[in-house]
Amino acid sequence: MPQYSNLALFVSEFMGTMLLILLGVGVSANTTLKKAFGFGPNWLLIAFGWGFAVFVGASVSWRSGAQLNPAVTLQQAFTGSMPWSKVPLYLVAQVLGAIVGAGLAYLVYKKQFDEADEPENTGGIFFTGPSILSPWWNIVSEAIGTFVLLIWIQESSPFQPGTADSAPQFGNSALGYAGVAFTVIAIGASLGGATGYAINPARDLGPRIMYTLLPIKGKGSSNWGYAWIPIVGPLVGVAAVVIFYNLTGAGAGSLP
Repeated sequence: MPQYSNLALFVSEFMGTMLLILLGVGVSANTTLKKAFGFGPNWLLIAFGWGFAVFVGASVSWRSGAQLNPAVTLQQAFTGSMPWSKVPLYLVAQVLGAIVGAGLAYLVYKKQFDEADEPENTGGIFFTGPSILSPWWNIVSEAIGTFVLLIWIQESSPFQPGTADSAPQFGNSALGYAGVAFTVIAIGASLGGATGYAINPARDLGPRIMYTLLPIKGKGSSNWGYAWIPIVGPLVGVAAVVIFYNLTGAGAGSLP
């Protein structure tokens, strides 16, 4: 696999995450804003929209391994598939890409935001929240959803320690990145009703930051009191997958 410069890896990961959030926040806006053609409660459309958003973002960011998610990056670092020295680069690219992607989605629907009947409820277009607030159970929900995503990535295309100088790749050999999309759709359709299935700290944090900055008239709170849960939950999911990785004998001793 070719080796790419840090700049190339950063741009690739930034662009992929930006497209993921642009399309994901976009489908949320399309189904939430009353003046948009897609308006109407349609959880399945949202699940498919986010799943195919992952497909588009991952397909574009193949140079960096199409991680697009701090949980995936940490999983690959813990399992020896990428050096820890590259982790900060990936995390910064992912969060910045998510911020910009959310801003672009706002620009697409600016006029619909301007005429929103309930602007105080537009935060849910950008960031996640629970259907029933119960922090520790919300963490469990996020952890389980993240575990499903990461275990599919790990077991469908096992990591290859020793290739850390190259950008690691994942994806089923037959389905490619479409397999990741199908997994995200399955998680959204089956497990997403509890917390909105962030399963990706950057996916929630970046748009939440952008929503805080956007000049949406009458907008509601960014709910920063909940923001730690879509970060901690996926990290618990990472820990669970790394423990599984070690227990199966693939990475005995890889935990620091």
